[in-house]
Amino acid sequence: MAADDTQGIRERITRQGEDAIGKLAQDLLENPLVHGAIARAFEAREKAAQAQEAAFGALNIPSASDIERLTRRVRSVSQRLEGIEDGVDKLDERLANIKLGEGVEQRLSSIEERLTQIASELSAIGKALPGAKAPVSRNQERLKVPAE
Repeated sequence: MAADDTQGIRERITRQGEDAIGKLAQDLLENPLVHGAIARAFEAREKAAQAQEAAFGALNIPSASDIERLTRRVRSVSQRLEGIEDGVDKLDERLANIKLGEGVEQRLSSIEERLTQIASELSAIGKALPGAKAPVSRNQERLKVPAE
């Protein structure tokens, strides 16, 4: 029970101390003299910051807001650059796949051979049809018509 009493006394003292500090802070803030002093301190801080910015501007030294704006701009450029890098990487992969495509040249030549075979088969079929006219040779010269 002694531990419980000690804990209860400690909590009660802590609560009373917090209440006393809260009341003291409230009384200080309500005091017009303290309130005025705090307001003047904040005004002085603002004026000092403005003076510092003006002095930095006169010395051609960037202010904190200039640095912050520049930082945002650099981040934006960095994000855009990352996007461009990703696009270039994707394009590089595509080009590598095209170059490494399974015998693209070989496939094209086999397609050309097959087209030649089909053309000759169609020609043979056309000749075999009954009553078919003989096709005109590609090498035949065209007749020139005199101009009127």
